[in-house]
Amino acid sequence: MQVALARRTLTPFGLWVFGAAASAPMVVLAGGIVATYATTRATALPLTFVLVAGTVAVLAVGYTAMARQLGHPAAYYGILANGLGRGWGVAAGMVALVAYNAIQTSLFGLFGATMTAQLGGAWWVWAGIALAVVGVLGVRAIVLSTRVLAAVLTVSLLIIAAFVLASVGQPAAGGLSWEGFDASGLAVSGIGGAVAFCVAAFMGVDAPGSFVEEAIDRRSVGRATIGGVVVLGGVYALAAWAMGVAVGPGSVAEAAADPAAGLPFAVLERLGGWWIPLAELVLIFAIVTSMLAFHSVVARYVFAMAREGVLPAGLAQTGSAMRVSAPRGGSLTQTGTATVVVGAFALAGADPIAVMFTWLSTLGAMGLLCLLLAASVAAMTAPASVRGPQAGAWEWRLAPALGVLGGSVVLALMVGNVGSLLGTTPGSMDPFFLPAILAATAAVGGVWAGHLRQARPEVYAGIGRGSPKTHAVPDAINISI
Repeated sequence: MQVALARRTLTPFGLWVFGAAASAPMVVLAGGIVATYATTRATALPLTFVLVAGTVAVLAVGYTAMARQLGHPAAYYGILANGLGRGWGVAAGMVALVAYNAIQTSLFGLFGATMTAQLGGAWWVWAGIALAVVGVLGVRAIVLSTRVLAAVLTVSLLIIAAFVLASVGQPAAGGLSWEGFDASGLAVSGIGGAVAFCVAAFMGVDAPGSFVEEAIDRRSVGRATIGGVVVLGGVYALAAWAMGVAVGPGSVAEAAADPAAGLPFAVLERLGGWWIPLAELVLIFAIVTSMLAFHSVVARYVFAMAREGVLPAGLAQTGSAMRVSAPRGGSLTQTGTATVVVGAFALAGADPIAVMFTWLSTLGAMGLLCLLLAASVAAMTAPASVRGPQAGAWEWRLAPALGVLGGSVVLALMVGNVGSLLGTTPGSMDPFFLPAILAATAAVGGVWAGHLRQARPEVYAGIGRGSPKTHAVPDAINISI
């Protein structure tokens, strides 16, 4: 019997949960928005979130259309293999593995530093505990992970709603200011860095594409992904606006840069002192669930590429029980990779936030934005056999073209201002090490594809073929939320 993941397990809501939880709204509120205001001093951050969300949503149209048609757990790998060629597919798969692993592993630094600040101890000890928790959940049925993610995501959104209410209830200027949505605020020197921060905040919303083999309805992948971008775009824009209202648009940069101001927790305290420990606790859980979401995506990439022989076939293992069908081989591989990387940063004495979290998360965000752009190009060039008989011009031509145009501008701004994310000195060439890593990874993937073409033509011919036929494996019994 052909190995496969658990079919008909994830509902449309479950798909949306994975994308939204990976993006981690509480992390964006407590870390991303505060850091963006402090670093860029761009008052139009709420409008920037809206514009970036619109760009990412349009980019996601072609990506989700291809993911729906192909049904491949290694989404970018399958999309580029069928749209641009097998060599491009392997290159995309390698870049996706680096990008998703980088983001997932970076969160262990954030988690360790957060726990150390709250309870003391070495950050890498806390990171090791999180590694064990995520590793155990990763080899369990997807139903369990989805329920955990949904619970934490729900509470996170409620806390953000409370933050907004606390802000508008006591506005700093005595009235609501809409300066954050003033287009004139975009014409400032820090706007490029703000765009880069906003892009990083949305990375992870493409996660539903990797669960298409397990989805009850493939068509829901597009709604879950694009809907996730739209909802999170609104949440982030509203939260950024509320922060400006709470302390004053003209003072928000200074307040964000001042640790004594305690943003955003000091604003929540207006509703009662007990909101602070609650928000801090939920922030910790949000980091862990974001790790779990990215872990699950990486596990599926490893599984799917191993199933086709591009990676060692032994990694294409699922749970021993048919009702589980979790990508056990891919999950264990991701846990092992994260353990090695966390250990390396710990031995090097690197700062878990300034170095590990910042550099790895930026590498991952840049890689995923490049892949979204490539997926849009693949959608425009996909053959009729992939598009299907009812292919619409919006999904396969217009939206991908618009996405490439807008996404290219966003990528240029991100690469040009990546120093803002990394905190490097002006003029330093260090930030360009990140795109060099991505380019080198893609080149390695292309070379490996060429090797497979010569040495193992049967494997090369099967690159990107997708999930097994419907009757090759049975449907799962457990249904997620």
